[in-house]
Amino acid sequence: MPTELKMPALSPTMEEGTLARWLVKVGDSVSSGDLLAEIETDKATMEFEAIDEGIVTEILVSEGTDGVKVGTVIAVIQGEDDEVKVAPKAIAAKPATPITVSAEPVEVRPDDKRPSTGSGLTVEKKTDAADRIIASPLAKRIAADKGIDLSGLSGSGPNGRIVKADVEAAKGGAAPAPAPVAAAPASSSADVVVAVDTGIPHEAIKLSNMRKTIARRLTESKQTVPHIYLTVDIRLDALLKLRGELNASLESRGIKLSVNDMLIKALGLALAQIPACNVSFAGDTMLQYSRSDISVAVSIPNGLITPIITDAGNKTISAISTEMATLAAKAKDGKLQPHEYQGGTASISNMGMMGIKQFDAVINPPQAMILAIGAGEKRPYVVDDALAIATVMSATGSFDHRAIDGADGAMLMKTFKELVEKPLGLVA
Repeated sequence: MPTELKMPALSPTMEEGTLARWLVKVGDSVSSGDLLAEIETDKATMEFEAIDEGIVTEILVSEGTDGVKVGTVIAVIQGEDDEVKVAPKAIAAKPATPITVSAEPVEVRPDDKRPSTGSGLTVEKKTDAADRIIASPLAKRIAADKGIDLSGLSGSGPNGRIVKADVEAAKGGAAPAPAPVAAAPASSSADVVVAVDTGIPHEAIKLSNMRKTIARRLTESKQTVPHIYLTVDIRLDALLKLRGELNASLESRGIKLSVNDMLIKALGLALAQIPACNVSFAGDTMLQYSRSDISVAVSIPNGLITPIITDAGNKTISAISTEMATLAAKAKDGKLQPHEYQGGTASISNMGMMGIKQFDAVINPPQAMILAIGAGEKRPYVVDDALAIATVMSATGSFDHRAIDGADGAMLMKTFKELVEKPLGLVA
């Protein structure tokens, strides 16, 4: 019996995805657990596994197709014991050639070979050359954006279909670029954004699913979450000294701690000590977490993703360092699994390594706080009632004021500052 494979929901926020690449073809036999395709979600590129065994008889959505809604049938598998009828084409399902129904009666002559619709209306079939070009939707969009004439390209896809790679490899002979078109309305509660033709040379870059999700979620955050910002200056000299000593002792194990690893540990411990800040606002209830799971902002080519260090307050700094290195590498390769980036009770974003002195981060709901870390720099600082030069950084906490009072947020920032300035507590 045929089994329909549908576009899966690979994350709670996923409504549609891009079928990045097929790993099988029509006629292939597959077993449960075999990899079928790579799907780009709003967070990462993930592999889609077969849950049944059989033979791939149809591929209904070609690779490179974006905007595929969750639940859309993308392929069909038939049991090996059944009579298998393999579809002749392995391309995206496309509607029949567009037809135009004439509103005016048209005289049909005996020598007119056009078929009758049997409805009393005369059907005029379009034969424009553009309609005869076989190309994937993604290839057509890229060609339109770059002003490339598809009629001059040869397709490398099934049955000569023009795919994304053919358009990107095209050189010269491009048709003039079309005039800028107003952007489509955004599918969020934000005001519709319309592209303005300024006459300035530009390139229209299509948003990835991840960038669309970032835009939607952070817009909603600033519109619906009342942010309160609290900043403290923190002396880093003791932490930097301890880090040097720990790295010297861990060198034989191939572990090198970063300042960020130690700050993740400090935030985990601070949330454990100030549980009023380890919460989420949920309408008429408050979710109080018993564990500190820290989401760590990692910049990747398509945007930003936040892999999670679970139970950061109870892990050693060396364990946090090893886990963070693994997660960051997977994030940059787009291979994070849902459980590695979904959830978290609070976030940390460190732009100090890029020389940013201070910034205010946007809360990532349903979390109720995020800590923004600035650069450590030499500053005049009062040490033991005397002016001295110290290494100091600014840290700013953004708090959801619906869930966290200013006094509780201030207590968390005070506790975090004490843990960093007296860092032996991080390894006790």
